[in-house]
Amino acid sequence: MMSALNQAQTVRVAIVGASGYSGEELVRLLLGHPAVKLTAVTSRQYAGQPLTQVFPRFAALPKARDISFVEPAVEHLAREADIVFLALPHGVAAEFAQPLLAAGRRVIDLSADFRLRDAAVYKDFYGHDHPAPQLLAQAVYALPEVYREAIRGAQLIACPGCYPTSILLPLIPLLRAGLVSPQGIIANSLSGVSGAGRKAELDYLFCECNESVRAYGIPKHRHLSEIEQELSLAAGQPVTIQFTPHLIPVNRGILTTLYLTPTTSAQGAEAAAALNRRVAECYAQAYAHEPFVRRLEGKALPDTKHVTGTNFLDLAWRVDPRTGRLLVISAEDNLVKGASGQAVQAMNIACGFPETTGLF
Repeated sequence: MMSALNQAQTVRVAIVGASGYSGEELVRLLLGHPAVKLTAVTSRQYAGQPLTQVFPRFAALPKARDISFVEPAVEHLAREADIVFLALPHGVAAEFAQPLLAAGRRVIDLSADFRLRDAAVYKDFYGHDHPAPQLLAQAVYALPEVYREAIRGAQLIACPGCYPTSILLPLIPLLRAGLVSPQGIIANSLSGVSGAGRKAELDYLFCECNESVRAYGIPKHRHLSEIEQELSLAAGQPVTIQFTPHLIPVNRGILTTLYLTPTTSAQGAEAAAALNRRVAECYAQAYAHEPFVRRLEGKALPDTKHVTGTNFLDLAWRVDPRTGRLLVISAEDNLVKGASGQAVQAMNIACGFPETTGLF
C-alpha cells in the first residue's frame, strides 16, 4: 500500500515528552512509519542521551541510531519539524502549542488541554484557568471515526483520552440512532497501570498495584468532561453519566462495560432479539468500513489481550431480556488506540496518508 509514498511525501516529526509511556509508544510507531522522519525527541531528564540508550528496544532500528534526546526548545522544534506531537501533562502542553502554531507548525496534542470546547468546563474539572482559551475554537477533537472530515488539514489536533475513547465509540452511534436513553448511563472501566503515566508515586508502585483492584477518581474523574461533552453533542441534549474507573494489575489495556436503557422495551426474548438486530444494524452502519473498530460476533467478548499493542477497539453487546438493559463492552490498548496510535491515525488523516499507515 505504501509503495506510492515517495520521499517528497515524507514529513518531519518531533515528539515533546518522548520519555513517558505515551511518548515511548509514539517513538515506536513513528520509527516504523514509512512517511515520517523522526527529527527530534525531547526530555529534560534524558537530554543529551542517545534514544537507544534510554530505550534499548529500538537499538536494532536504523532510523533510531542517530537520534538523541534534546531539551524541549520551541525554536529548535519549529526549525526541525513540520508536525509536533505533545505528550505532556495538561497545562504544560498549551505552553508549547501556542508558539508552535504561531510558527506555522501542526500540533497534535495528547494532553487534555484542547479537548474541551468551554474554558469554564476545563477549569471546573482541572482546577485552574485554561492556559490558552483563544485556541479552543481552533482545536479539532480527533476521534477519527466521528470527526474524520474535521481532522483533514487541521493544524491543532486534540487527541481524546483513553477512557473517553472506550466509551464514546460504542455509545455515540446508539445515541445518534435514538436506540438508548441519554439518561441513566453507567460506565465501568478497568485500566492498566500505564494509564497513570510513568511517574514514581506510592499508589503505582508494584507492591501497591499487584494483586489489587481498586476504584479511583470518583465521582468526578477528569475525563468525564470530554465524555459528557461528546455524548451531549451526539444526543442533541445535555448528557450526564455515572463513570467509575478502576485500576487493575496489568501493564496496559482498558475494558469498559456500559449499562444502557433502550428507548423501547427489551424485556422478554422477542423484544430482546429485536433490539439486538437494531443494535447490530446500527454498529454495522457506523463501523463496517472502519479499519480499527472490530465488532465481535457470536459468543466472543472483548478481551484486552487481543488488542494490546494494536490500534484496534473491539466491541460487543448483549441484550438482557430479564432487566431490559443493553450491555455494551469494549476493549482497547490505552497507550495505542487510547493515546499514541490514535494520534498517529489522526496524523495520517490530516496529512492525506492512507489511514492505517504505520498502524495495525
